[in-house]
Order: sequence, then C-alpha cells, then structure tokens
Amino acid sequence: MATKLKSIRQELRRRLHDSIAHTVKWLQTVVRGYFQYHAVPRNEKRLKAFRHEVLHMWLWQLRRRSQRTRWTWNKFQEKLGSLLPEVEIPHPYPDVRFALTHPKFGLNIRGKNRVRQ
Repeated sequence: MATKLKSIRQELRRRLHDSIAHTVKWLQTVVRGYFQYHAVPRNEKRLKAFRHEVLHMWLWQLRRRSQRTRWTWNKFQEKLGSLLPEVEIPHPYPDVRFALTHPKFGLNIRGKNRVRQ
C-alpha cells in the first residue's frame, strides 16, 4: 500500500496543473483498480485507509495550486470527496468461493462435510 500511495503522490505532483476533471477521472480508475485487486473480505479497514490517504493527497495537491487557497477538508468532502469510489467487497469469503468451485468437497445443506458422513 505504501508503494502505491507513493506512486500516486508522485503522479499527483506531476498532474498539479491538470484540470480537476482529468484528475478525478484518473484517480477513479486508480482507486477502482486497487479496490478490485485488494477487496477481499476482512480487508475493508485497510481499503478505507487507502481511500482516505488518497483523498488527503489530492487535497494537498489542490492546496498547492494557489497561494491563497480556500480548500478546507469540509469543503473538499462536500464538493469532491464523493467522486472517488467507496469501498466495496466484490469477492466472496474463501470458504464460499471454494465450495462453489469444488462442490464435492463443499458443505452440504445440513452443514456437515460430505466426506465425513
């Protein structure tokens, strides 16, 4: 996560004077891709931390664009904070995933293992 955040920070610095619309589109693809790869059950806390850090870096970048910035965290959250995707877990738990791909070894309706009946 630290490596990805570092690369995002460098890219935000490079995109300092790009329009907000272009930056939003790029950030949405980056965050969505990160979530699709790392969004497994019980990892929601780390994904929320990742999204929060990306938002903080983006706010920092917007504040650097002007000497007389008026961006506060509340204003940023109202206007731009909802544009990045929220944390969503598309992958099932490992035991469910295994039971779907290997039904012979999965649990039966009574919750017992079919092999040990």
